[in-house]
Amino acid sequence: MASSFSLHQHIYCLSPTPTTLGFTKCPLHIFTLFPTPSSRNNFLEFDSRRRRVPFAVTESDSSKSLEPDPQILLQDVADSFVLPADYFSQLPRDLRLDLNDAAFDLSNGPIKDECGEEVGETLLNISRAWERADTSTSTALVNRLPLLVGSLSGYQKSALGRRLLSAGRRFQSMGQYGEGEVQKIAKVMIKTGRLLSASPVSGITGEEPKQQTRTFKFGELQVELTPGKAYVGAGIAFIFGLLSWKLSQGVESIQESSLQYANDNALLLAKSLRGVLLVMSYSSTILSAFSTVGLILLGGQLKSENK
Repeated sequence: MASSFSLHQHIYCLSPTPTTLGFTKCPLHIFTLFPTPSSRNNFLEFDSRRRRVPFAVTESDSSKSLEPDPQILLQDVADSFVLPADYFSQLPRDLRLDLNDAAFDLSNGPIKDECGEEVGETLLNISRAWERADTSTSTALVNRLPLLVGSLSGYQKSALGRRLLSAGRRFQSMGQYGEGEVQKIAKVMIKTGRLLSASPVSGITGEEPKQQTRTFKFGELQVELTPGKAYVGAGIAFIFGLLSWKLSQGVESIQESSLQYANDNALLLAKSLRGVLLVMSYSSTILSAFSTVGLILLGGQLKSENK
């Protein structure tokens, strides 16, 4: 057993002489397969170092590789919008309405403040092209997005992702049409929107999220609603409801027996007008009460979201 820890070992080999078939000692000076305790400890220490270093490098490289490339993601979106020139104009009426909703979700609110001047202007033009069902202009504008995304900050990429995600869901609601172009657009936009909306925003100096707003659209009119505007609207609704209540009480205090007119037709007309005023006054009072409560709740929700 002692010889197994030496640095030199005698190895038995087959004798080359023809007369004897046996083994002779061949003193070969080789490195032992069974090292001494000191050399074995050194070897294990080196091996542990060798195993730790590649693992650390691999872990660092894998974390970088998990970060999505916004330019590649938006190029996929641009490729999905390569459509026939009259594709949007040929959509049925109900799908055109969904396309208009997608345009609204893409560009509503303070878009230039959230996504930057160039990207915000491009998104506005894309939404206008969708509303006009102009496929060629839409394709050309979407092709610009991969070139502009490189200058965006983390917060702006996240805001762009949220808009793409919302608009993509509108495309998804269109269902199957044609050869599935709409669903392809929806799938790519939703995937890109989710990845971009998850972009890190911490560690960016001088950049703060904008105040949370809600935008309501009435035809061509768009109204941005902030917590302050919601509370002001609630106050106006309360005053209007109070005036409507006072008006209804004043009209109701007029007794029908006190109405005196030249003929029965005039009396019947006066009674009808009194009834219409009462219905309108009470309806306005009820609607104002609901509006006041709803605006107060909405203002509180927006305020909590901004914290």
